[in-house]
Amino acid sequence: MPFIEHSDIVEFAENRVNLKSEYVTAYRDQVGYLTKRLASYIDENPSFDLVKMLHSGSVAKGTALSTVSDMDVAVYVKRGSSHLDEKNLIPWLADQLKLVYSHTEMKPEQFKEQDHSVRVHFKGSDLDVDVAPVLYEGDPNDRGFLVEKYTGERVLTSIPMHLDFIRRRKAKQKNHYTQVVRIVKWWVSQRRAENENFKFKSFMIELLLAKMVDDGLDCSNYLTALETFFTHLVKKQLLTPIIFTDFYSADKLPTRDNNSIKIYDPVNPENNVAKGYSEATRKQILEAATDALEALLFAKRATTKGVATDCWSKILGSGVGG
Repeated sequence: MPFIEHSDIVEFAENRVNLKSEYVTAYRDQVGYLTKRLASYIDENPSFDLVKMLHSGSVAKGTALSTVSDMDVAVYVKRGSSHLDEKNLIPWLADQLKLVYSHTEMKPEQFKEQDHSVRVHFKGSDLDVDVAPVLYEGDPNDRGFLVEKYTGERVLTSIPMHLDFIRRRKAKQKNHYTQVVRIVKWWVSQRRAENENFKFKSFMIELLLAKMVDDGLDCSNYLTALETFFTHLVKKQLLTPIIFTDFYSADKLPTRDNNSIKIYDPVNPENNVAKGYSEATRKQILEAATDALEALLFAKRATTKGVATDCWSKILGSGVGG
């Protein structure tokens, strides 16, 4: 038997990886105040009318790490009476958020406009809340558009459909799918600690593992699931398109896509989640996956626990196996 077993990874995840429920409650309380106040200010503004607000991101999906310091909120709005240009949607939302906190000591630099959202930083809790406006045009499945701040480019999305997509995989692998996602995300966080330029976004990880679950991956043993994940990366080289047909047929996918990695949004066939990832980035991910797989396999053959734990420290950092 290997010195590091499934139970060791379970213990490590519970102690180091997973976001504790008490933090989720505290974060939700802080976000709850924001959304309640923001709703009042939008109602008083004729530019856009509020439709609804939804929690999104890793906390809503159940894939958040213990190190998470951000929450995501989608603000569904529709055009109001003043017909503000949608290219100004991000600045408009930033103004509304500043009004929400105008009675506090929050500074302008705590509100940062991003490509598709406004980040609000709370110094007291060190929490960042990314508030993303979604331009809603009446779709019954809550499809709407993120609007790129600088270009005005629209990106179709649906928060409820994304959450439903994740729930379907969670149902197939109750608790285990999201736990393996969190462990892989933790592995990525260790690589970023070593190299701040390392890129492997969480949504890509969720979709890669979702596809593997669809193809029969058993996530109930975290050792074998991780070995299968890294082996898949090394063998497939991130060159096999990842597609899903939960909400659209495969013929809706673009006929031409020059990106090295092709991982398509399950809600929007036009959105390659890996768009902009260079060939160099693909090779960087594969190099890290190869190192992880080699360390994992060496740990399985280790003749002492010290060697096994050293191997796992190269994958997930210190603390695996005691």
